[in-house]
Amino acid sequence: MASSTEAEGVSPAPTGKKTKKTKHQVDESELLTVPEGWKEAPFTKEDNPRGLLEESSFATLFPKYREAYLKECWPLVQKSLGDLNINTTLDLIEGSITVKTTKKTFDPYVILRARDLIKLLARSVPFEQAVRILEDDVACDIIKIGTVVRNRDRFVKRRQRLIGPKGSTLKALELLTNCYVMVQGNTVSALGPYRGLKEVRKVVLETMKNIHPIYNIKTLMIKQELAKDPELRMQSWERFLPNFKRKNLNKRKEPKKKTVKKEYTPFPPQQPESQVDKELATGEFFLRESQKKRKKLEEIKVKQTEALTKRQEERNKAFIPPKEKPVKKTKKAPMEGKIDVEAIKEKVKKAKNKKLGAPPVNPTSRSTAAGDKKKNKG
Repeated sequence: MASSTEAEGVSPAPTGKKTKKTKHQVDESELLTVPEGWKEAPFTKEDNPRGLLEESSFATLFPKYREAYLKECWPLVQKSLGDLNINTTLDLIEGSITVKTTKKTFDPYVILRARDLIKLLARSVPFEQAVRILEDDVACDIIKIGTVVRNRDRFVKRRQRLIGPKGSTLKALELLTNCYVMVQGNTVSALGPYRGLKEVRKVVLETMKNIHPIYNIKTLMIKQELAKDPELRMQSWERFLPNFKRKNLNKRKEPKKKTVKKEYTPFPPQQPESQVDKELATGEFFLRESQKKRKKLEEIKVKQTEALTKRQEERNKAFIPPKEKPVKKTKKAPMEGKIDVEAIKEKVKKAKNKKLGAPPVNPTSRSTAAGDKKKNKG
């Protein structure tokens, strides 16, 4: 049957608008996000009723100081692994723990979890935390830090920096990553979800490479806050994260005399001239012995005269007078005004008369008395 459009003779015109999403097309964000409260179904005996074909086993060594603790918690280890149909043996003579599968074991991955359990117990992780490895959502990571730093003192300082004062740095890292972290000897044991273990490994290795853990803790705190916002979940977070620049304070001192390497040439260097070659070039080779001796004596005399003149000059230096510095003439201060000398003299006379207590003498009377005396002499 022909459709209604064909019957009418009109074809549907193509439009520039995008077609609507069908029922099967879903956003990528919806596919990537896991719904809340969802958990994967546990592996049961019904999934593998026939069991395993081959027996597999793992063994690990433990240090001597760990022996007492393992003796105490060994019944609990046997009970937790016995529920999963796995045999365990503790050899105190060799100092090893072994785990084996049995005919009743149905989960093929449980032996790997049992191997991780005995590894954690050997690395001083308490049994209460190590048992969590048997859960499906929990994994472990043993980070080797002994070979990162060569200097032992520097290694101890950086390891202590990871722990922090009274374990505060380690506690902050555990809260942000939801992992249990144990620093023991040359290894760091971490236990928790996969995403948290990735962050723990990054922080531990960067701390041992002389990057302070507080920088990574700060970025983890910002990421934790950004993850709460559903709009920013699918966006890049680089604009929010801090960029810490490295500062090399102790720079290597450059040498005063820098040696410049010469350009490489395939040809060998020119052979230095011998004494015979030099004599041939100057013509001395063809002279007689008497002439050669005379020439040497002349050269010695020239050198002696030069040495004598130098000595004489050094001796004469003591008799050469030093150069005197030019005397700077002091400029007299300009007089503001002419001083009246007669007025100052009169003031001094008056002051003297007052001190002696004599009555003031008129200058006119003095002059008349002096004139009378002259007349009488005459």
